[in-house]
Amino acid sequence: MTFYPSLRYTDARAAIDWLERAFGFEPSAVHEGPDGTIGHAELRYGDGLVGLGTEPPGGDDRFGARAGLGWTYVAVDPAEIDALHDRAVAAGAEVVMGLTDTDYGSRDFSVRDPEGNLWSFGTYRLGG
Repeated sequence: MTFYPSLRYTDARAAIDWLERAFGFEPSAVHEGPDGTIGHAELRYGDGLVGLGTEPPGGDDRFGARAGLGWTYVAVDPAEIDALHDRAVAAGAEVVMGLTDTDYGSRDFSVRDPEGNLWSFGTYRLGG
């Protein structure tokens, strides 16, 4: 079984650009709707993928009103965590939790993207 977080944005194109700048995500697929909105996009980060798209005005009928804000945790190499934090800050990320060494051995930080989704990065790998 494989899990893929999926997020909705009011301005998905701006979100894609920001996620590239802030974290180094690379678009691997971007599908535009007839009105120019992003129906579906896939962004790669290492071996992981996140999906995203434009939130329809008034929400998505399949999920009720607004799908809601998301929270995504990304495990990164310990040698990359500090530089990734600095990159996100330079891109204007709202820091929710600065670089922190946890009591379980992870080095983490959390930021909000321009539309309020929470992105946490850390050196702890779940299940490991």
